[in-house]
Amino acid sequence: GKIVLTSSPRLSCREPQAFERLATEETVEQLRQRQHELDQSWRQQVGTLGGGNALHRIEEAGAVAVLSSRWSGGWGVNKVFSAGTESAVAIDVSCEDYGLLTRLAENGQAPRLRINAEAAVTDERPMYNVIGEIRGTELPNEYVLLGAHLDSWHAASGATDNGTGTIMMLEAMRILKKAYPNPKRTILVGHWGGEELGLVGSRAFAEDHTDIVDGIQAAFNQDNGTWRIDYLQAQGFLGAGEFLARWIAQVPEEISSHIELDLPGPQETGGSDHMSFICNSAPSFRLQSHYPDYRQYTWHTNRDTYDKVVFDDLKNNAVLAATMAYLAANDDDRVPRTHSVLPPGRNGSARSWAACSTPPRSYSGSR
Repeated sequence: GKIVLTSSPRLSCREPQAFERLATEETVEQLRQRQHELDQSWRQQVGTLGGGNALHRIEEAGAVAVLSSRWSGGWGVNKVFSAGTESAVAIDVSCEDYGLLTRLAENGQAPRLRINAEAAVTDERPMYNVIGEIRGTELPNEYVLLGAHLDSWHAASGATDNGTGTIMMLEAMRILKKAYPNPKRTILVGHWGGEELGLVGSRAFAEDHTDIVDGIQAAFNQDNGTWRIDYLQAQGFLGAGEFLARWIAQVPEEISSHIELDLPGPQETGGSDHMSFICNSAPSFRLQSHYPDYRQYTWHTNRDTYDKVVFDDLKNNAVLAATMAYLAANDDDRVPRTHSVLPPGRNGSARSWAACSTPPRSYSGSR
């Protein structure tokens, strides 16, 4: 019959940058050490409940609700994901309010909460990919693929994850259709469904259309935020660097001057829909904008809203995507699929090329 607090509280909900700018080194270190000790103690308590099974055991013991607080490290920003319970109400609470509740409970002041929650388990509903095509005139069975995903987490409106990617690729295709309606190779755009559930839409597309995957000249995916594209790596394709460098050299300088090339690149270990094609050895790259700001403030948070979109930068990015698609579609040569030796992982062990997995075609979860 209790409400259970399940996250380690933050000692301060100020963004870390504020402490770095304004606090003394001693204060920063003391806070870091105290937070570390608190987190360690909290993990030990959760461990006594079975670690990953803690929520299940709390629910079995009769909790009416569980509260969490996945603070994202920024002012008023929390990350919100799916519930870990079947029947107990699961609610994410702001960093500040969660800290207040923790202090009241620890001090024996018996805080009480009134929670009004409604939920319903619905039937399975179909989810779709949306595909657009500009047919190639000389090599119609070779492809340049632009990609973004349609779904988002529910804490906000999903403006930068991934409304901005969708808008960018729609605009890139509009530009191409107007300025380059008869490309040498076929240009496709994929707006993927189910990315947040495990790259489901793009993995299903790759599994269902092996002919397209085999014919990919280059794929470009965008899935993080606003700001200008500033990073492009070759994802471990040894021979792709020559092509990316040559294409970027032809992009207007006011766009290309912001971009760092990483060739052949360390290859990502997950993340977004480009991985659905990389695992099939199709040259697929990520047009990535400033990541730290996105990760801290809008990625899967309650602040991923329309007002965060910077439309001048989206225009920049759409022109970049259209230009790269044009150059890739018109190149006389085919981008090779040779793999580089990937750098070691974090633990120093050797890394293998990304492997494909079978996408789920249905989901009957009740959360």
